[in-house]
Amino acid sequence: MMITLYGIPNCGTVRKARAWLDARGVPHVFHDFRKQGVPAAELDRWLAACGWEALLNRSGTTWRLLDPARRASVVDVGSARALMQAQPSVIRRPVATWADGNTTVGFDPDDWLRRI
Repeated sequence: MMITLYGIPNCGTVRKARAWLDARGVPHVFHDFRKQGVPAAELDRWLAACGWEALLNRSGTTWRLLDPARRASVVDVGSARALMQAQPSVIRRPVATWADGNTTVGFDPDDWLRRI
């Protein structure tokens, strides 16, 4: 199983993560949320593995631009999942599915070095 990196190509953190993998010659596949959408089964797996609060990017522009009532309605896994499916850019990036099947959210070079 190859590493799959999920995100948005113009995200700075995603660009850093992809460059980091490329610099080390680590083969990976990139899944673009904007072009390919968020795979529902994968989203469910990420939510189970990482938790909705870790997966939800509350510091990003998309979250801040949401109507306050919409933000207030995100209170559990179901409401977070619905928002993430509708607006993938609220998902913290990158999401990485590693060769061993584990999932991580965000880019941590030290952690990633242990995983490759």
